[in-house]
This record gives sequence, C-alpha cells and structure tokens, in this order.
Amino acid sequence: MFDSLSNKLGDIFDQLKRRGSLNEADVNTAMREVRVALLEADVALPVVKDFIEKVKSRAVGQDVLRSVTPGQMVIKIVNDQLVEMLGGDSQDIDLAAVAPVPVLMVGLQGSGKTTSTAKIAKRLQEKERKKVLMASLDTRRPAAQEQLQILGEQAGIATLPIVAGQMPVDIAKRAMTAAKLQGYDVVMLDTAGRLHVDQALMAEIIAVRDVAKPHETLLVADSLTGQDAVNVAQQFNEQVGITGVVLTRMDGDGRGGAALSMRAVTGKPIKLAGMGEKLDQIEAFHPERVASRILGMGDVVSLVEKAAESIEQEDAEKLVKKLQKGQFDFDDLLSQLQQMKKLGGMSGVLGMLPGLGKMQKQLAQANIDESLLKRQEAIIRSMTTKERKMPKLMNASRKKRIAAGSGCTIQDVNRLLKQHKQMATMMKKMGKKGKKGGMPLPGQLPPGFDQFLPR
Repeated sequence: MFDSLSNKLGDIFDQLKRRGSLNEADVNTAMREVRVALLEADVALPVVKDFIEKVKSRAVGQDVLRSVTPGQMVIKIVNDQLVEMLGGDSQDIDLAAVAPVPVLMVGLQGSGKTTSTAKIAKRLQEKERKKVLMASLDTRRPAAQEQLQILGEQAGIATLPIVAGQMPVDIAKRAMTAAKLQGYDVVMLDTAGRLHVDQALMAEIIAVRDVAKPHETLLVADSLTGQDAVNVAQQFNEQVGITGVVLTRMDGDGRGGAALSMRAVTGKPIKLAGMGEKLDQIEAFHPERVASRILGMGDVVSLVEKAAESIEQEDAEKLVKKLQKGQFDFDDLLSQLQQMKKLGGMSGVLGMLPGLGKMQKQLAQANIDESLLKRQEAIIRSMTTKERKMPKLMNASRKKRIAAGSGCTIQDVNRLLKQHKQMATMMKKMGKKGKKGGMPLPGQLPPGFDQFLPR
C-alpha cells in the first residue's frame, strides 16, 4: 500500500534533511516534486493543488526557514497535512442507534461488496460482541444471495433465508422485521451493483434506503480503480447519501490515490480497509497511521494491535513457564514462525517498523521472499518428536534425512539450527528476568533473522 508514493517522498525528503538550512526556493522545488509524486500516485488534481498550497503556506514560514532542523519541520508539516487530507481522526462504524441498527452496503458490481459485508459482520460479531443478521438484496447477479449465505456459514454469521422471486424492497422489510423479532443488534443489507452507475441502480437503492432507513450507508469501492473509485463515490454520495467508505484491495494498491482523494472529494470518512481475501482481513482506517507509513515512519501501533490479536494468550503462557525453566525447543521455534506468518511475514513486519519500510525494496533486490518462513517450517516438521524436543541430538545423518524430507539443503538446516541457538539464548535470558515470551518487541527482528537481510 502506497509503496510507490512512499519511496518517491522518501527520496525527496532525504535531500531536504541533508541541507543545513532551507530557503523559499528549496521549499518550492521540493513541493514541485511532491506534486508530481502525488499526481503519479493517482491523487485527484484539485486535491493535489489544495494540499500543496496548504503545505507551502506553512513551510515557507519563518519558523521553518530558521529552524535548527528545517527538513524535519517540512516533513512534519507534510505529515500533518496528509492526516488532514485523509480525514483527521479515525472513525469506525457508528452503531449508536436503536437496535436492530440497519447498515446499507452500496457500490458497483465487482468492488467486493458481498465479501466486505461478511467481513464487517464478522468484525462486529467478534470485536463488538454484536448479534448480526446479513441479508442479500441482490436479485440480479446469479447466485449472489447464495454467495452471502455461504460466507455467512464460513464466518458463523446468520443470514436471512432466501425466498425466490422476492424483490429488494420486500427483502429489506423482511430482514428488519426478522431482526426485531429475533433480537439482532445489527442488520447488514447487501444491495445489488452494476458495472457502472445508472438511474435504475440508484432508484433501487433509494427505494431500499427509504424502507430500511439505514443508520450507516457504506460505499464499497475498489482502490485499484483509482480515480474511477473517487468518481463513483461522488455520484453515490450525491444521489443516495453515504456516511462512509470501505476501500477494498488496499493491499494490492501500490499508488494509493483513491484513499488520498476519497475524503477530500466526498467529505465522508474512509472507515475500513480490506487488506486481503480472507474474512478477517479488514482493518480500521487510521489517517495518522497511514500518513506515518507513507512517510516511512512506520506503524508500530498497528503492529502491536495485530500481535495482540494474532498471538494466543494460552500459548504465550505455556512458553513463559518453559522459559522460566530455561527450555526452548523446536516446537517453540515453530510457534514463533507461525506467529510471524500471522503478522504478515517478514515484509509485513518490516513495513510497520520505523525507518525499515525501504528495507522491503532491498529484500526484493536480494531475492529474499516469504518462502523463507515456509522452508523453516518444513524443516521443523520433518524432524521427529524427539528431535524437536532435544535439539542436541542433531548429527550429520539426521540433518541429511531432515533436509531430504523437507526438500531443503543441509545448509538450510544448519542455518535454522544456528537461528534456534540464538533465539534459545535470548529466550532463556528473558525467562530468567521474568519477562513474557513470544514475539520480539516492535523494532526488533527475531534473533537469527538478520542473516537473511541484505548486507
């Protein structure tokens, strides 16, 4: 997300930071480059113009030009302006209404609306402890209603029974009545989409809106469509009235122009961002964290939150007890590798650490990829139960067998043994100090992983 923009802005600001002092011409030159970078990232032209004007008006002030660290001051101003452009404070889905709270999902066909409906329902049920009912109002797309039903079964979310031939407005009425009678907290209404905005689509959604009286109307937009997503948002907001935006496929958008333009053009907040195909891969959109990641400052807060969600408390407590006895075997290392995968692998962690965003580029150039974790996991799974518990048993013949069983080389096995030894030493120290085990703190790579980084 924002890889291209982040790299270009990083290069621009690196030049500014090297200068001991700045004059107005330096700031103007930098802002011209920032303008080009934003336009290449597919940010809307009016948004770029407004952004540059606001930054320049603050950056050429006496406080910056006379500052001890003028380059850093300019970066701070750009960061603050990015946060403002993205919407300031983060806003989650508003459920402050009489239950059942109707949430209307709108958008074009193919934007990920049905999947997003299930993702949000799962999020509300698991994080907010809400009882959620999903209903598909899409009677046009073949098997659309069955798709939501299947997603509901996968996520453990109730769906309104399908009645063949029923029209969208009638389905909405039935969903609201069923939710009231059965004590649901939230009703997710997944409407039909089209390949483009047309009056028939809008008329149908307006009719459903008037019947359901949604507390939230969320537009689902595909971030990969760039400016088209912004144009669609503008049209839906003008004709239907949206309260927020859900951007899908944010993990695949290296430019990020849609996210940067959406709030400025519609005045509506981006509330959630889809970060993958799985039903748990949806995140709250935090403008200040996104701005920090764009400028290469990392996102440690999100990393910590992700770790707290991914790491099982029971496993962590078991590891603490073992560490207090000075034990750390290959089963424990396997658990650590699996935790790293849940956090998005090495690239996912590196991208959230301050100053390490650019390292992903180095990793790519060094031909290092996420298969590293898979290979290491395969090696451990090729060991016997006894070998996992007693690493000291490893000899040449065992290494040869494990390498053959895992499809790796003996060198790969030796590297893993070295990594285990380094981690065991650190973990034992942590155990003696009475600290909790588990993943290293944000800002630290697991011991042994440094050997895989570019020199």
